[in-house]
Amino acid sequence: MVDAIPVQTFGGPTALFEYGGLRVLTDPTFDQPRTYPSPSGVTLTKLTPPAAAPDTIGRIDVVLLSHDQHPDNLDDSGRALLADVPLTVTTPGGADRLGGTARGLAPWESLQVGAVTITAVPARHGPEGCEPITGEVTGFVLTGDGLPSVYVSGDNAALELVEQIAARFGPIDTAVLFAGAVRTGLFDGALLTLDSAQAADAARILGASRVVMVHFDSWAHFTEGRDALAKAFTAAGLADRVQLGHQPG
Repeated sequence: MVDAIPVQTFGGPTALFEYGGLRVLTDPTFDQPRTYPSPSGVTLTKLTPPAAAPDTIGRIDVVLLSHDQHPDNLDDSGRALLADVPLTVTTPGGADRLGGTARGLAPWESLQVGAVTITAVPARHGPEGCEPITGEVTGFVLTGDGLPSVYVSGDNAALELVEQIAARFGPIDTAVLFAGAVRTGLFDGALLTLDSAQAADAARILGASRVVMVHFDSWAHFTEGRDALAKAFTAAGLADRVQLGHQPG
């Protein structure tokens, strides 16, 4: 396993890593267990507390926010944290809603932050045509001179989009993949994120040297967890490349 960029995970979609001199946080969710109504009318339930509190994780330079519409990607504590972050990169609609230091990027649009290029890449939070209900989402690819590439998938259920990203940026050094086989009452229970077998497929498509799995625990609507991911990556011959739990930075 390549270990050039240590990645800490805190439960749900939230991970922290240092890249090109920046401390980067994904989809901040630091609330304690509770239930939330969602815009679609589905109630989401958080089951376990985060592995750390936001005031214990140190300086954050950039938040990469896949989308702001759902509390399992941005909860109340996460929204409060954004007020102290110099830059939040997210969807154009999300930036409009959040205001402040949020910057929206359309798919394939890039932003230079110091030595780091952040490129928004496409993601789809469900089956084709889901956007009017689940909303706009984004992933990210980070690159820089002499730096290993990092892909952060966001809530994506479409392997064909992973293929497009691999065609432009592959092979990827570190892939942070959101999984969990998320299902709710929407779209007759269709997947809203990758399931475990698809996550292994995504790692293969990307040619990823290292895979950090997030968004597979802590919430009731995540239907596949650590055991399913370990089984899928073992079956794919990729068990030596995957990180499935919290590791200190």
